[in-house]
Amino acid sequence: MGGMVAPGIASTAKTAPLAPYQRVKQYLKDGLAAGRWPPGAQMPSEAELTARFAISRMTVNRALRELQAEGLVQRSQGLGTFAAPLHRVSSTLTIRDLHEEIGARGHRHHAEVHVQRAERAPAALAAQLGVAPGTRVFHTLIVHHENGVPLQCEDRYVNPACAPGYLDVDFTRTTPTHYLFEVTRLWRAQYSIEAARPTPREARLLGIAVSEPCLIVLRRTFTRATPITFARLVHPGTRYSLQGEFAP
Repeated sequence: MGGMVAPGIASTAKTAPLAPYQRVKQYLKDGLAAGRWPPGAQMPSEAELTARFAISRMTVNRALRELQAEGLVQRSQGLGTFAAPLHRVSSTLTIRDLHEEIGARGHRHHAEVHVQRAERAPAALAAQLGVAPGTRVFHTLIVHHENGVPLQCEDRYVNPACAPGYLDVDFTRTTPTHYLFEVTRLWRAQYSIEAARPTPREARLLGIAVSEPCLIVLRRTFTRATPITFARLVHPGTRYSLQGEFAP
C-alpha cells in the first residue's frame, strides 16, 4: 500500500539518495517544468532513457507509469510518451511505496502479514473489482511498522486476472505496492480520503484506542479497462500527516 502523497506533498524527511527510477522521474519532471517538452511533444523513449541512465527498462517503465498516474505525461502503445496537455494536469495523488517513504527518512520498515489468502468476493467487493459476485479474489491484511511502531494497516483485495502470482509473494520482504508496480500496467487510480475512527480490529492491529481519529484512504487502481486492486489504508492520526505546497 503503500503510502501516498499529493504533488508537492510529502512526509517530512531528510534528503536521501534517489532510487534509480526516481532519478529518471526527476529528470523528466525537471524537463517538463523547464519547457523542454511542451504540451503534446514526444518525450525520450524507454530505450533512450535506459541507455542514458544505464538502468533496466523495467525501472524506466516504472518512472513513466508514475508520471502518467500524476497526469504529467500520456503514453500510447507503439507511439511513445508525450507531455500531457496543460488542461490534463490537475491536483492528483501519487502512489508511493511506504517502504521507500520510511527508508527515505533513514528509518526501518517491517511488515506483519495477518491475512494472505483467496476468498469469494461478496457483491459489494465484486463491484469494486469489476468481477462477478462469488469470484475468487486475493486478500491481504498487512500492518506496516516504522522503527517498530505501527504506521499503516493495509487491507487490500486484488483481481487475480491482473496479478495471478500475488499470493505467492513474501510480503515481509517486499510490499504489495512494489510488487504490483512490477507486474501490472497501472493506468489510473481513484481515491477517497476521510478522517474517521478505526474498526476494533484495525485499532488492535495498530495498537491504538478505537476512539482515536485516523486518516483513512480508500483506493482503487486500474489498467486501461480493468480494476487491479481495492485497498483500505488506515493511518493513526497522531503518526501520519500530509504536507504540501502550491505555486501558481
